[in-house]
Amino acid sequence: MSNRAVVVYSGGMDSYTVLHKALAEGKEVYALSFNYGQRHSKELEVAALVCAELGVSHKIVDISAINQLMAGSSLTSDIDIPEGHYAEESMKNTVVPNRNMVLLSMAIAYAVSLEAPEVYYGAHSGDHHIYPDCRPEFVHAMNAVAGIANYQAVEIVTPFLNSSKGEILAAGLAMGLDYSKTWTCYNGRVQACGKCGACNERLEAFAEQNTQDPLSYEI
Repeated sequence: MSNRAVVVYSGGMDSYTVLHKALAEGKEVYALSFNYGQRHSKELEVAALVCAELGVSHKIVDISAINQLMAGSSLTSDIDIPEGHYAEESMKNTVVPNRNMVLLSMAIAYAVSLEAPEVYYGAHSGDHHIYPDCRPEFVHAMNAVAGIANYQAVEIVTPFLNSSKGEILAAGLAMGLDYSKTWTCYNGRVQACGKCGACNERLEAFAEQNTQDPLSYEI
């Protein structure tokens, strides 16, 4: 069986940890990032730098044309990014309609073309409250489809599906990872805002691990 694996790599700290976990497991990694018109496209620049540094094959696929079909989210439309914690109802406007089903479908197609049996995806428990397409029932259903949609079955690997952001960070710190090479903030400015749901969750994770976030913040 091929040792190749496609890693859906946004440039954020979760997928950064997943990328390194796949490498640590000896996988021949093919990183895949998507420009879907997200306002925090700075994450793609970070992803490209990391992959170049690691010598990992990396594709950034421009699917921004489908932005017109995925409207209504503050990440892709002209809607203010809400501030506060993910548990707040206001955070639901950061949901991009059907995003992960679309991205995983393309990652599966890429895996089939490479004869790679696995797609790594960084869903985690901190996203379960707000994002339906990060929940275990979604992942398990997509995994079932990935097994029958092509002549070659593909497995969706989610090593942190039931882990918190803090637990992911702990795993990465144990691997000696440098999280200054990640971008989390939903606002793609020079510094992270420190107020959006993504920043709040990231800062909480670092606080849980009693360590300093290496990124600089506007607050």
